Amino acid sequence: MMRSLLFVPGDSARKFTRAREGAADALILDLEDSVAAAQKDAARGITQEMLSAERSAQALYVRVNALDSGRTLGDLAAVMPQRPDGIVLPKCSGAADVAQLAHYLDAFEAAAGHAAGATRIIGVATETAQSIFGLGSYQGASPRLLGLIWGGEDLAASLGATENNVDGVFTGPFVLARNLCLMGAAAAGILAIDTVSTRIKDLELVEAEARAARRDGFGAKAVIHPSHVDIVNRAFTPTGAEAAWAERVVAAFQEDPQAGVVTIDGKMIDKPHERAAQKILAALRR
Repeated sequence: MMRSLLFVPGDSARKFTRAREGAADALILDLEDSVAAAQKDAARGITQEMLSAERSAQALYVRVNALDSGRTLGDLAAVMPQRPDGIVLPKCSGAADVAQLAHYLDAFEAAAGHAAGATRIIGVATETAQSIFGLGSYQGASPRLLGLIWGGEDLAASLGATENNVDGVFTGPFVLARNLCLMGAAAAGILAIDTVSTRIKDLELVEAEARAARRDGFGAKAVIHPSHVDIVNRAFTPTGAEAAWAERVVAAFQEDPQAGVVTIDGKMIDKPHERAAQKILAALRR
């Protein structure tokens, strides 16, 4: 079950060790924004060592540098022999960028003798003004594409905004980016991932953001501090009451496969409810 994705600087073995002790469902070993320019080459070697550690149930992704940075292929050459579970692509502008990365992964997997298609892709899909116009393009982009993350920090720079929130509440352009990312992911049938909370000590805000994200349809949230992980995991785990409701809905339609509507506790339940119930049960199975 993918609920929390914790960013770990690719040049910090200490932070990686701490992150491994926590409950994040996935770690994103970062070769991009959290690594200073002078450390980027060294970070490749440190990230190789992280990926070589004994694996657990925790998925290990690597955020490479953007396609226009001149560093993407070097990053992939360094990390792909260690079989990361996936690659996170920053500054992703649309399906064409996903397809380009997928072609690179085809080649690296073949060269290393890995199973074709094993490496998944997550796109960071709202970091430039241009990327907003590509959010409807991801359907069918690649079987590797697992999900999309929205982010507001780089987008603010792209727009020339002086800030992206007021008192912890995102302003209009960033709410638009959030919602279009959610809809683009839903249209493509992939995971929508909420952005990180940059107010590290404001745990109430983290919880509020996580609960709002799940309410609206996001399936997971990225985080930048270990203290946020448990909060996010709780917010994105279906409750016992939700699971019981979902089981009853699915069972009712299984008993009458031809029915378009069933009644449970005096309430009309139709096919959209059944699809929602199936998603809850699928999340629990994951």
